[in-house]
Amino acid sequence: MQDKRGTRTGGPGLRSVQDAIAQAFAECTPGEVRPGELDREGRALRWVEAGQGTGVPVVLIAGCGTPSLTWTPVLPELARHGRVVAYDRAGLGASDPCRGSGRAGVVTPTLDGQLADLAALVRHLDAGPVVLVGHSWGGQLAQLLAWQQPELVAGLVLVDPAHEEFQPPAIRVAEAALNRLGMLRAALAASSHGPADPLARAEAAVVAHHHQRWTVLAENRLTTVVVPEVRRRRATARLPEVPVAVLSATEGLPGRMRSRWTAMQSQIASRATRGTHIVVRGSGHAVHADQPRAVIAAALEVSDHARYIRKV
Repeated sequence: MQDKRGTRTGGPGLRSVQDAIAQAFAECTPGEVRPGELDREGRALRWVEAGQGTGVPVVLIAGCGTPSLTWTPVLPELARHGRVVAYDRAGLGASDPCRGSGRAGVVTPTLDGQLADLAALVRHLDAGPVVLVGHSWGGQLAQLLAWQQPELVAGLVLVDPAHEEFQPPAIRVAEAALNRLGMLRAALAASSHGPADPLARAEAAVVAHHHQRWTVLAENRLTTVVVPEVRRRRATARLPEVPVAVLSATEGLPGRMRSRWTAMQSQIASRATRGTHIVVRGSGHAVHADQPRAVIAAALEVSDHARYIRKV
């Protein structure tokens, strides 16, 4: 399918959001940063991509409530080695929300809806199975897709992935508060005379619309609501025989809580046929921001391994 520019539900404002994201990436990315768009039954799923090559593409899946822009620290270097895609889930960043009878006419995101969009994107790339690099909630989505449609996945890099058995109330409250604070800061920037820096402009653009801010909070609630379903799916599923790298942070939580989470992440790697667990010292939950070289190295290693297996 040919990429389309033009929005069916979000209006030209979301095309400008995509342009702002692309410009922010272009400031530090070698070669061309290309916008992409896929029609999902009348709404647009949007992404940016960079890099070339016939190898295994890398698809970056952002954490809970965050847009593709969160991958600024790693996408430029990955693009030097091959094709890399950073997309926005429905209602976040530049992608149209799902429309319906919900608040302000926007439907609350669902687990199966997010997985269907991700699968549709991978198929649309028309390059065979891909390496999924997912942070936090994005890491859970990557695992869920690998369980459900293993033919779409050539490798996994799970960056401090969320886990359904690790849901301390204090963490959920803190995440919601941080999401609100981030939106407030970006909204204040948007109300100024317009930041000159492309990254600052993009950060303001991804929360400039009401539906974007609403989706951030709705997705935070979703990650709690789906715990029983994710638990059920994990109990009956297994990862495909592809290279899997699981990265764990070390900072930002009390020691006992961090150890428990890290142990769960280690289990994911140990249960994978080709799994590796990497503890990234000195990194908080946003490993790709604190220690981007660790994420880049893991993504390149998994991509090389996947390429060797597929003989691409």
